Amino acid sequence: MIISRTPMRLTLGGGGTDLPSYYSRFGGFVVSAALDKYIYLIVKRRFDREVRVSYSITEIVNSVDDIKHLVVRETLKLLGLEDHLEIVSVADTPSRAGLGSSGSFTVGLLHALHAFTGKNPSPRELAEEACRINMEMLGQPSGKQDEYVASLGGFICLDIDKAGSVTVSRLGVKPDVASELEKNLLFFYTGFRRDASEVLQSQKAAVERSETEALEAFHRIKEIGFEAKKTLESGDLREFGRLQHEHWLAKKGTSEKVSSSLIDKWYELGLENGALGGKIMGAGGGGFLMFYCEDGRDRIRKAMASEGLEEARFGFEPTGSKIIINL
Repeated sequence: MIISRTPMRLTLGGGGTDLPSYYSRFGGFVVSAALDKYIYLIVKRRFDREVRVSYSITEIVNSVDDIKHLVVRETLKLLGLEDHLEIVSVADTPSRAGLGSSGSFTVGLLHALHAFTGKNPSPRELAEEACRINMEMLGQPSGKQDEYVASLGGFICLDIDKAGSVTVSRLGVKPDVASELEKNLLFFYTGFRRDASEVLQSQKAAVERSETEALEAFHRIKEIGFEAKKTLESGDLREFGRLQHEHWLAKKGTSEKVSSSLIDKWYELGLENGALGGKIMGAGGGGFLMFYCEDGRDRIRKAMASEGLEEARFGFEPTGSKIIINL
């Protein structure tokens, strides 16, 4: 039996510029960090010939081609695994909540299946293979950030050229700055679970049509990625918080589907109670609402609780996907 543990992620700047529709024309730059919330993938040999896959539902099939879970099906086909398999996934947080869970799932599944067959790919190999499955084989309108953060962990920068080649560098965040950042970030679950592909498709279409507002918004988001890197490495967290507000305003310019009247109401309520900035995590439309706040964190907690939003505590994770059990 093999168990992999793969972190989810928090975008710190430049989110969305890792989409092919953008980076293939302008290049992308993303600053991101792994979180201490995980997806666990369990893989073991099954006595019966069938393949059993258990996630939100359970499938038992005689042929890999009959598996409804697209990532599981294509990953098994890619690795040439056909039968006598049991695959179970367990997650710390809901899916479709803006934490990059799809990329983490793919990386974790690949990692577990490679270990099951006696292989030990590098983190970069895992990331590229997971991107190939999601972006090429399945044609998902996603970027490269999620898979890379899930594979490598920690605070990282992704510089993506027009051909899609990724240069990875570690963000030079001092331990005391990381601790202070962790303390000042607040997360609240909106209760809305959305399919990110709808927002991403809308953003992709806007960029491909060269819509002025969307392109200018993405250009500003990339600039904010570079600025966020500087502020985090210098320890200027107050400026980082201000940049989060700028990022949110720019992000709303990429698609009308990013926010809603209710999300806008909650965001303004956070600002009124002391937040310097924030955003909906992931592509938008729902999931977790994040605020950066140095003073008055309890005021924000009370304000969000009065709106029925539940707080979640996230920390940073220094490592990427791991095999935690190999029997």
